[in-house]
Amino acid sequence: MQTADTKPRELTITGAPEGLDALTIAGIAEEGGAVEPVLHVARDDRRLETLEAGLKFFAPELSVIAFPAWDCVPYDRSPPNTDIVARRLSALARLAAGKRDKPLVVLTTVNAILQRVVPAAFLRKSIKALVPGQNIDIAELTRRLDAAGFVRTSTVMDRGEFAVRGGIVDLYPPGRTSPVRLDFFGDTLETLKPFDPQTQRTSKAISKLTLLPISEAASGEAATSLFRRRYVELFGAVTGEDPLYQAVSQGGRFPGQDHWLPLFHEALETLFDYLPGATLSLDHLAEEAIGDRIEQIREHYSARVDGLEAETFGAARYNPAPLQLMYLEERDWQAVTSSRKVRRFSPFEIDSAGKDQPHVTISGKVGRTFAAERASEGVNVFDAVVAHVKALQARSKRVLVASWSNGARERLGTLLSEHGLDQIAKVESWPEARKLKKGETGFIVLGIEHGLEAPDLAIIAEEDILGDRLVRPRRASRKASDVLADAASLSVGDLVVHVDHGIGRFEGLRTIEALGAPHDCLELTYHGGDRLYLPVENIELLSRYGSDSEGAQLDRLGGAAWQARKARMKARIRAIADELIKIAALRLLKSATVLEPPAGAYDEFTARFMYQETDDQLASIEAVLADLQSGRPMDRLVCGDVGFGKTEVALRAAFVAVMTGKQVAVVVPTTLLARQHSRTFLDRFQGLPVKIGQASRLVGAKDLAELKVGLKDGQIDIVVGTHALLGKGIEFRDLGLLIVDEEQHFGVQHKERLKQLKEDVHVLTLTATPIPRTLQLALSGVRELSLITTPPVDRLAVRTFVAPLRSGHPARCAAA
Repeated sequence: MQTADTKPRELTITGAPEGLDALTIAGIAEEGGAVEPVLHVARDDRRLETLEAGLKFFAPELSVIAFPAWDCVPYDRSPPNTDIVARRLSALARLAAGKRDKPLVVLTTVNAILQRVVPAAFLRKSIKALVPGQNIDIAELTRRLDAAGFVRTSTVMDRGEFAVRGGIVDLYPPGRTSPVRLDFFGDTLETLKPFDPQTQRTSKAISKLTLLPISEAASGEAATSLFRRRYVELFGAVTGEDPLYQAVSQGGRFPGQDHWLPLFHEALETLFDYLPGATLSLDHLAEEAIGDRIEQIREHYSARVDGLEAETFGAARYNPAPLQLMYLEERDWQAVTSSRKVRRFSPFEIDSAGKDQPHVTISGKVGRTFAAERASEGVNVFDAVVAHVKALQARSKRVLVASWSNGARERLGTLLSEHGLDQIAKVESWPEARKLKKGETGFIVLGIEHGLEAPDLAIIAEEDILGDRLVRPRRASRKASDVLADAASLSVGDLVVHVDHGIGRFEGLRTIEALGAPHDCLELTYHGGDRLYLPVENIELLSRYGSDSEGAQLDRLGGAAWQARKARMKARIRAIADELIKIAALRLLKSATVLEPPAGAYDEFTARFMYQETDDQLASIEAVLADLQSGRPMDRLVCGDVGFGKTEVALRAAFVAVMTGKQVAVVVPTTLLARQHSRTFLDRFQGLPVKIGQASRLVGAKDLAELKVGLKDGQIDIVVGTHALLGKGIEFRDLGLLIVDEEQHFGVQHKERLKQLKEDVHVLTLTATPIPRTLQLALSGVRELSLITTPPVDRLAVRTFVAPLRSGHPARCAAA
């Protein structure tokens, strides 16, 4: 494959579709070596993530630094996300260090490149590396943490907090997934151990911790003085109420103060100042996006200067930092591009009008999509893919099939091999791909939206085969068990129950000397002032007191009252358990048809799902399939928030039931939901020999009569309907699966009819808000329970801000 000639100062690289550009960027970086890094500007955050994954695949030995933009609009009132700020500061710190022993690529976005950044000198002064064995004055460390913007608390729970208890310092640096405990012996730092903020348990020690500022805005007396002076210089003397000025002047932090960043530093720099000799490369259409962004910044600045928000909604006056101090303007951008090497990417070949411009082609193009085969009746898309792969290999091209995840790669490899694709191999990187034998097809994990073709390479993307896929890189997420563990988090003064000693009051964490060594313990107070010190590693012996704490009586340490209450409660639990065991035993005696997913066909059906399954979804699906194959009637509750993927669990269960020859009934509480589910089922079962009907008040009498006949003689395989399905005139020929969506919306009579329907059929209940009885049956084990707690793709986390209510406008509140 050709690489770009680096001699011209400005060069357009044509024939470089997305995906192939990552390989070319890696080539430019390797040509420049450690002396000339590459600064690539992506159009947006999604492109940045795609390029980062692409560079990791094509050049695993390359050093790559990603520098994201703030996740808020210019001159906003809300602050940027702390994790994003941590990633930005970490990236700048690596660049400020200036140590490079191999080629470097810095990836950023249009929004990030146009915003000025903190000076490198500020970071060099703020960085503090902590390693075991160092002599560190705890008082000096505390002052450094205060100056870096950390907040001192009694117990560390959130990022940006720290706590000091004798010779132990807990702190939660931004960018880390857990806080760190610093254990001192005198002034010597002995260990650095991450710990769980909920249980306070430490894990394996780490060898180094690098402290960075918590914010891009400088903290401390000097920064406060600088801010006050520059604020007055820019906006005049502060005579009235100014929450920002007052908060900073008092040494506090004002929400969103990052948007006044130039006032906290003598002068800001740009990303170009950190990379003076870097080659600038630009995404296709990046310069158009830069023009749009500059215009957007001007509009936001003008709106703040005009003060429309204050006049209309009564908000506090917003004095925006001058545009030229905070952002790059068009003349600044032009000066940058004219002073360094620039490489522009284009997926198209150069046209005749631009032949005089310096350019080079790498002769790539967007690959073939199989949309026509997916839409055609009687055509199998996987057969078409196999035929296309063999045709490409016949033209001496190296063929790779790209999936978004390891699971998708496994599934796609299995499907294509079942349709005749031989000699497949898992490939983890481009160097491995280059070693593929002739006729061998590599399956890779690479998140690209479209495939591509080059003179000696062809990549077929998962989306080319299966259609649009809404996926994201999978991040570590808390399981349902972790959510329940969070309920055990304690605050000083909370009542707790010890399994052996009863009700006590939590007084806080204490460090006590035991056997010559310090131990972190929870201090509990009992009746009569007795105290119990429980080591944090035994916190599982405690639970939160579940009743109203008003008037609660503390137990006496060593007393008999708690043991007597435990004995009475055990007797009651045994009586309840006897009833539950009887119910469960009767259910186990019943039998139901074994429903097994058909090999091959089930994989093709699941491949139609346009999202990447979450861990909870996969676990729920596996549990449902196991129930269907158990030979006993399934009675499973799938609980998850709206949009978390419960319907996909039902769709896969319905497919298994229908392919085994059984009928499926989907009962929903409203006609709107019936129409929605009906369309979803029709879309997913399109092209399959499955007939789907709908029953609701919106269905005409004639159609409803035909539906009843079809259900009775077995012509209708799946029916979606409201309580109309529960009428006496509805009869099924061979009902195998009943799916109930939002059971809590059905009345008593409807639920009695449901009981009649589900005596010997599999039942799957979906709900976001289960009623107490349903939840109690699930938690007690009478009904099986699956939780889907992982949010779907692109679901943004809720961010809550506390802001002062402006006097005189009690009704004018806005949520950020």
